[in-house]
Parts: sequence; structure tokens; C-alpha cells
Amino acid sequence: MMPRLLLILFCVIQMPVNAAEPGTQEGALQAGLVNPGFHEQPAWFKQSFLDIREDIREATAQGKRVLLYFYQDGCPYCKKLLETNFALRDISERTRAAMDVIAINMWGDREVTDLAGRQVSEKQFAADLKVMFTPTLLFLDEAGKVVVRLNGYYPPHKFAAVLDYVAEHREQETSFREYWAERAPPPGSGKLHQDKSYLQPPYRLAGRSGDRPLLVLFEQKECAPCDELHLDIFRRKESVELLQGFDVVLLDMWAKTPVQTPDGVDTSAAAWAKQLKVQYAPTLVMFDPAGREVFRSEAYLKAFHIQSVLDYVLSGAYRQQPNFQRFIQRRADALEARGIHVDLMQ
Repeated sequence: MMPRLLLILFCVIQMPVNAAEPGTQEGALQAGLVNPGFHEQPAWFKQSFLDIREDIREATAQGKRVLLYFYQDGCPYCKKLLETNFALRDISERTRAAMDVIAINMWGDREVTDLAGRQVSEKQFAADLKVMFTPTLLFLDEAGKVVVRLNGYYPPHKFAAVLDYVAEHREQETSFREYWAERAPPPGSGKLHQDKSYLQPPYRLAGRSGDRPLLVLFEQKECAPCDELHLDIFRRKESVELLQGFDVVLLDMWAKTPVQTPDGVDTSAAAWAKQLKVQYAPTLVMFDPAGREVFRSEAYLKAFHIQSVLDYVLSGAYRQQPNFQRFIQRRADALEARGIHVDLMQ
């Protein structure tokens, strides 16, 4: 007779919890559903109770500042921030030493106590702070004031500069754009990529005729992302078609080029950029035909997102859908339904 084997199955039943830990796989798996868009956050992110006032007090007591990181699952730029920027030992260690990083889900339902003491959901907190991109990073001072706001992904060299600026309390001495100008940016072509289809000087932007929106490109000569924007992204067929719907102006953000703004103020390109708080080249600022700013893009973006920014304004979608992130998701879904594959990082 053959010996029998005894097989004992141990089954573990995990009881549901009221709130999963943010930044963990468990936090991304709700009700047993697998979330393929989840990105693991560094273990050193602060596990906060989301009372922002208390977080600021605790950070201040440790000689740190608070960094609010707004994310969403499936965001390729969030993934790039986590896997590229925070994968660099220097950036990771400097961030840990200077900041308490608090992750907030742009669409989340966890309860947040904001700076006014109100209890709101994560998504309402994000909406109150006009978070429209992920990642969005808000560097706060000891009073809860935003020192620097990064709308979108910034590459490591730029992120490190912002980190140093905030950690060293340099906002008390100079603006970030002036601080950045003193640092060595990556090499670029050394020229602005003007095009004959763009508006030409004199730039009398208050006197435009017709009903086309205005796209103002704030750039600088030494700017590798500007080169990529003009030599690659703007040359793609869909980009060309979208740009034809705009009046386009390309300005050197540091130059004294005379400009009349859409609201009729005579100034210079540099002064206007400063007034608009332009920090990064390239920054795309869009105005409606009446001269009101309706949207801007000021982070490093690939082709699909640049085209989506242009489409958001040109189509007038911003009037009905105030959240850009929802717009691009629906746009991507519509393109996929037509058999057009969307590669967010190409």
C-alpha cells in the first residue's frame, strides 16, 4: 500500500481596512482589484494623517519643509519622477533631508484637513489648489505659502535646482527664474526657432483681428527642450494642423523685445514673462480671442501631451471641462477607439 500524504491548506482571510497606506501596493489594490497603473512610491515618503497644518508644524520643528506631491495611477510622468528623479541617490538623499514629501491622490477620497482647517476629500483638495496636471508638486514654506509650484514633470537637473532653492530659503533673496539663470542649464542649439508662420514684430497683441486664440511661447536660446519642441514635436503632422488654428508668438523670456500684451500694456518680453511668473523654458501660455489667459503648459512634455494642450484650448474644451487631466484621458480613449495607438512618452 502506498503511503498517503496529508496536504494541509492554510487560508488567510484579510479583513478590509478603512484606509490603505498611501504609496503601497495595498493602497493601490482596493476590493481585490488589480491596478495595473500603480507606481510604488519611496518608503521614505511621509505617512501622513493629511492634516496639512500639523504636517507643516512637524516639518518646521525638524528644520524641513513640506512638499505636496499630487499623483494619479497610470501617469507616465509620475512614474518618471519616481523612477528617474528619486532613483538618483543625490536627489533622493537631498529631498529626504530637506522635505517631508506627502503624496496626495488627485482623484482620492481620503480626508484632508487643509490650511483653513476644513476637512475635504483628496480630490476636492486638489481641485481647490487648481491641480490639473500630474505630477503637480507644491513646495510650502513654514506658513503654508507655496514657494515653488511645479505643474508637471521636471527633469533631474531642474528638479534639483528647485529643491536647493526651497531648501536654502532662497525665495527670500531672489525669484526662482533669476536663481535658475545663474545655474548652468543643459546645452542647446543657441538660437530661437522662429517660423515664418508666427506673428512678426512689432508685437501688438492687443490689436489682433479675427477669433483665433493666441499661443505665446516663452523660450531661451540655450534650451534643449525648446529644440525638441520645434525640431520634433511641432513638426509632426497633428501638431502642424493644431498650430494653424493659433496666432503664435515666440519670445525670448530674457530679452528686452518690445511687446504690447493682449490687455494693451506696453512692456518687454522679459518683464511680461516675469509678470506672468514664467519660470521654465519652454512655457506655452494661451489666451482666448478676448486676450484672457485660459491655459498654460510649463513642464517637460512629450508630443501627445503638447498636442493635447493645443487641442484643449483650440477646441474650446476648457470651457466645458475644467480639468485637463480628464480631457486628455478622454482624448486618448477616443484616439484608441479609432485605432490610433497613443504612446504617451513618444
